[in-house]
Parts: sequence; structure tokens; C-alpha cells
Amino acid sequence: MSNLLSLLRSCVDDYQMIKEGDRIVVGVSGGKDSLTLLHLIARLQSFYPKHFSLAAVSVDLGLPGMDFTPVEEFSKELGVPFQLIKTEIGPIIFEYRKEKNPCSMCAKMRRGALDRAVKELGFNKLALGHHYDDAAETFLMSLIYEGRLSCFQPVTYLDRTDVTQIRPMIYISERAITHFADEQKLPVVYNVCPADKQTKRQEIKELLYELCGRYPHLKDHIFHAMQRLPLPEWGVASEKQLQRQKQSQSRQPEDAHGEDGDRVDMQPDAGESAEQIHK
Repeated sequence: MSNLLSLLRSCVDDYQMIKEGDRIVVGVSGGKDSLTLLHLIARLQSFYPKHFSLAAVSVDLGLPGMDFTPVEEFSKELGVPFQLIKTEIGPIIFEYRKEKNPCSMCAKMRRGALDRAVKELGFNKLALGHHYDDAAETFLMSLIYEGRLSCFQPVTYLDRTDVTQIRPMIYISERAITHFADEQKLPVVYNVCPADKQTKRQEIKELLYELCGRYPHLKDHIFHAMQRLPLPEWGVASEKQLQRQKQSQSRQPEDAHGEDGDRVDMQPDAGESAEQIHK
């Protein structure tokens, strides 16, 4: 855990994600990424010099077969208050509207539910579980499907809702998260979404896997290019911080940026500026 926690703290510090007195909601879909984030940020809370409050929120899409009871119990074990928001997002998208490309609308509706929860709880920040591989994949999705250089931002202020989204795990590879989730036996919720693994993101994931077989450092180069260019809000404060982040990446499990573990998270498609919401 120490290496992942170190990477998470480095990311939080580099992008100044947490300020004294922040009240942070962790969006927990029940997938390995969001559960890992909840575990790590709860641990960070115990020693981080800036004091902050935590709560965990899950959005029930109204699809049969999803049970968030293990997630609620896991949150209680961590000492983090938990709230489940019941919605009809699934039936609206798949039964009523019969969306051919449902992921973008699902992302918007889930984001709306999460943002409302943040404000109703009196919190000011929303932590999302996007990781290192997500960033590289999103960059390629924007380039290939939208013809632009873009990615979600490490820190995003939403002026409409006065909520700030933070992504503290963008220094951590998916491979490392998969290993951590298995090692810690995190209570991953099975993804019953009908669109799971049938999205443009999955296509890009498979393409990137194939390319990494020929160019092993491709994900590293994409990620660091976004920081050096930089894309909006991606620049780190100094070259020294960038070098530290690269050195930390080299200490992740072997092949951390090669073969990816199976995903069980609900993930939207390339729509909405190729951004994923509520991992």
C-alpha cells in the first residue's frame, strides 16, 4: 500500500487538490478503482497535514442485480460515512430512451446525482477514481474520435454547482490498482450495465494494449506529454515534481503500463468530451 499511497499523495500535492478544511465526497461506483481510491484517501486522511472530512456516495442506477451493501460495510470499516442514492437512470436510458450510445448520457445523469449529493451534504469537493491508464486512453479517444488534444483535468471547478472535482489517482496505473484490489480483497460490485465492455473506451483500451506491445513506454510518453505541453490544468509546478512522479511510476508493479487488468467499473463512452464520471 505504501507505494500507492505515496503516488496518491504526490498527485494531491503536485496539483494542490486538498486544502485545509475541505469536505470531500468520494464517488464510489463499486468498481476496483473507486474502492481503491476510498481506501487510500481514508488512509491519507489519518496523517495528511491539511485536515479534511470524507464521505462516500454511490449512485444506484436502478438496474437489477447491483448490491451496494458490501460497499456500505467497507466504508463503515474505514470510518467513512456512506450514502446510497437511488435513481432510475438505467431504466430511463435503456428502456425508455433506448439509447444506442448510452454512456455519455449516463455520465451526465450520474454526475448530476453526485453533484447534488455533494451540495446536499454540505461538501465542496468530489473525488473520482480515474487513474494513469484512463488519462492515456481518454487522450487517444479525444484525438481519434474528436480530432482534438484533450483529456479530463486533474482538478476541475464546476461553476454551475460550485463543486470541485479532483482525481488523486492519476499517477497510479490500472495494473497496480488491480493488484491492490485483489490483495486487499476489496468488495467489488459486479457491473450489470448492458453496455459494459462494448464501448469506444474498450476499443481504445485494446488498441493501446496492442501498441504498448510494440512501444512499451507509450502510456508514459502520452501522460508526460500532457504535463509538459501542457494540456489545460495538467502542468505541474516544476520539472523537479515531474521527475519525482516519473521515478515513482518506475517503482510500480512490473508491466504496470503494459497489460491491463479486467475492468468491472461502470464507464461512460467517449462522449461528453471523452470524460468518465463517477468511477
